[in-house]
Amino acid sequence: MAMRRTTLLSTVAAIGLSACASLPSGDIAQREPGFVQREVVVDGQTHRYQVFVPSPTAGATPPVILFLHGSGERGDDGVKPTLAGLGPYVRANAGSFPAIVVFPQVPENGEWQGANAGVAFAALDAATAEFNGDRDRTYLTGMSMGGYGTWELALAQPERFAALVPVCGAVRQISDERALYVTQVTGDPDPYATIAQTLRDVPVWIFHGAKDDVVPPDDDRRLIAAFRHADARDARYTEFPDANHNAWDPAYARTPELWRWLFAQQRR
Repeated sequence: MAMRRTTLLSTVAAIGLSACASLPSGDIAQREPGFVQREVVVDGQTHRYQVFVPSPTAGATPPVILFLHGSGERGDDGVKPTLAGLGPYVRANAGSFPAIVVFPQVPENGEWQGANAGVAFAALDAATAEFNGDRDRTYLTGMSMGGYGTWELALAQPERFAALVPVCGAVRQISDERALYVTQVTGDPDPYATIAQTLRDVPVWIFHGAKDDVVPPDDDRRLIAAFRHADARDARYTEFPDANHNAWDPAYARTPELWRWLFAQQRR
């Protein structure tokens, strides 16, 4: 069950040297916690993104979270990805949130595939370097379209992340807008088993709403079964019985054990 990683890995390698932060870092030790705007230049195109920089109390080398937004936050302003999902929770807890958070953005009608996935990796690399993030405590999470993207990026670089938190995503279901799928396992006769086998050593916590009628929870139920069948290192699944598609608010804002679990994970 071979995955199609070659194209994305080649894209990331090709753009790695051209990615850069638009502004110098300054004295990080004196910086107040909050959001800053940055840019990466990839293949001659400029992409805006936001970074949450934590308080110096987070330590000299804070953990890093890469957040992948849903379809409603697409664009080129670099700001909308912070307005739904993880961003509002981080903003409400800015003084105590202990991690760098990177918020890349895909353009209108885009998805977390191909070059857009490469831009996300470029933003992650640039922010990690600028703000001295911990590469062994780097985590990946996303909601809805970004839930699909979580699998997409994790399969492209399976040894990159210390833990994964996909929220209301799937593998190969049709959303209310269009067909969404994880390209790394397109055509695979059992994509759930392939994902589980490839990522069995990466801790995973999946969240979904039981009443989700946009991206039904069937794929996530099949994924957690596959992870358990693969004897995964740490695979967790929470299904909120009263939630529809918005599983991100109860996951990020009302599941405090998620953060204790996440920040305890370290890449081996």
